[in-house]
Amino acid sequence: MFVDRVEIKVEGGKGGDGCMSFRREKYVPKGGPNGGDGGSGGSIHFVARSQVDSLVALSHKKHWRGERGTHGQGSDCHGRKGEDIWIEVPMGTLILDKTNGLVLKDLSVEGEQVTVANGGAGGKGNAHFKSATNRTPRQANRGEDGDHRELILELKVIADVGVIGKPNAGKSTLLSRLSRARPEIADYPFTTKFPNLGRVQLDLERTFVMADIPGLIEGAHSGAGLGHEFLKHIERAGILVHLVEPMPMDQTDPIENYLNIRDELSLFNDSLGERPEIVVVSKGELPEASEVQQQLEERIKKPVFLISAVTGVGLKVLTEAIYKALVKSKSKMASA
Repeated sequence: MFVDRVEIKVEGGKGGDGCMSFRREKYVPKGGPNGGDGGSGGSIHFVARSQVDSLVALSHKKHWRGERGTHGQGSDCHGRKGEDIWIEVPMGTLILDKTNGLVLKDLSVEGEQVTVANGGAGGKGNAHFKSATNRTPRQANRGEDGDHRELILELKVIADVGVIGKPNAGKSTLLSRLSRARPEIADYPFTTKFPNLGRVQLDLERTFVMADIPGLIEGAHSGAGLGHEFLKHIERAGILVHLVEPMPMDQTDPIENYLNIRDELSLFNDSLGERPEIVVVSKGELPEASEVQQQLEERIKKPVFLISAVTGVGLKVLTEAIYKALVKSKSKMASA
């Protein structure tokens, strides 16, 4: 199961209480205070891991609490610190404070981490309060409560390449042909409900991660058809591969479909409209595909690839073009 949004509560562990104790030993008539401090409570941390691909583990546990620190004891023995909790989440996870909507951290890099709830400080034992004027302090502090927070975690898929297009444009089929990913594919009107990721291997040294983004429809920028849920994943893709179906099952015009999706990207986020894009006419085995390719090239004034995920025609040329565009995009970002 793929989960890309969860709400949870986190609570740092309570600190242990300080101890009030006095040294009482035979032959030590003037034993002083020896109450130890309580241990601090455990904290809650998040860490990004590449091997985690969903927030499903957090959807089954809504309340995370750090371990409580143990109490101080006599003989100046301090309490043990509570164990911290480390929660592994996918790279690309946004952590937001539900109360004020502020982004606490954008965990986009392997091993990146953030503390979301600190454990409470341990209380001071009476040994802490002894002084020249107070040789028998009879006070000790209780441990403090840990931080409490309600969080929203949102996952934005990170991929080098995002494959976009209308539902049934062939995005999942293309991903399954180019990688080992096995997304659900159907021969009836159907769209992917969540992104699927796959690693495309050109040779021993050249590789990139591709994601098929769920099909977009007109009005997606305003939330139609779960548009916001789908569009947010595109924001993390380095470049876009835009698949155009030559004979849509709903009898719509393929050229207009392409232009409508371009409009949706720009309306949702201006930067998406400016993202590097490779335009591809899919299902090249259909007789109308070549004609649509020519019409689209004339309309947008740039090259349009023609492929068939069924026969394999054009796939090698496409992957080479994608890798070349990725290298160009990364070098441009590095020099910026």
